[in-house]
Order: sequence, then structure tokens, then C-alpha cells
Amino acid sequence: QVQLVESGGGLVQAGGSLRLSCAASGRTFSRYAVGWFRQAPGKERECVAAITWSGGSTYYADSVKGRFTVSRDNAKNTVYLRMNSLKPEDTAVYYCAAREGVGTYSYPAQYIYWGQGTQVTVSS
Repeated sequence: QVQLVESGGGLVQAGGSLRLSCAASGRTFSRYAVGWFRQAPGKERECVAAITWSGGSTYYADSVKGRFTVSRDNAKNTVYLRMNSLKPEDTAVYYCAAREGVGTYSYPAQYIYWGQGTQVTVSS
């Protein structure tokens, strides 16, 4: 079993940056693919980025390509989401999720383990 804890959210002005962290428990975290999702009020949860267990392949939603970067440090059991050039429309609760597997996965139903979420608010 894997437990996930997100951190790094907060309030930032448009154009600013944040780095989210997803810290995992469990000694086999390196076998898990990880996704970053966000959910704004009244909207469905959407995947913004995903990364394979090795970090060798990534996925980005069109809305964040060129602005967000997902990476991982398996020695630290941590996955990161670097968010640059933030926009007010990036405001949401951000979640990380994990599952065993060799690919990148972009649908919520594909994931088994979820963190509690961290709020990101971008002011205009």
C-alpha cells in the first residue's frame, strides 16, 4: 500500500511559480506511475501531468504544456510538479495519485492511491 501527501500549494500572483511535492510512503514507490490532477469548483477532476515509474516518459495536458514540469526522485520517494507562468485558470485543488504500471495514465479511474490534495490559488 502507498500513502501520498502533497505539499507546496499556496497563493501566488499570475505569472508566478510554485513547486508541488508528492511524498510517498512504501519502499516500492519506484514501481508506481504517478499522475498530478486538479479539480476546480464545479469542474471535473483532470490530469495535468503524469510520469512513468522510471521517470523516462511524461504526459502533459495541452493546457499546461510548456509551463508545468513533472519529475521524480525515487531515492526520496517524491514526485514534483513545477508550475511556471501560472494563470488564474490554474486555480484548483491539486492531487497526486499512484498506481503500479509501466505507462503514463491520465484518467482518474486508472489510479488506486490518492493524496488529500493541496490548494493552489492564482490571483490576477
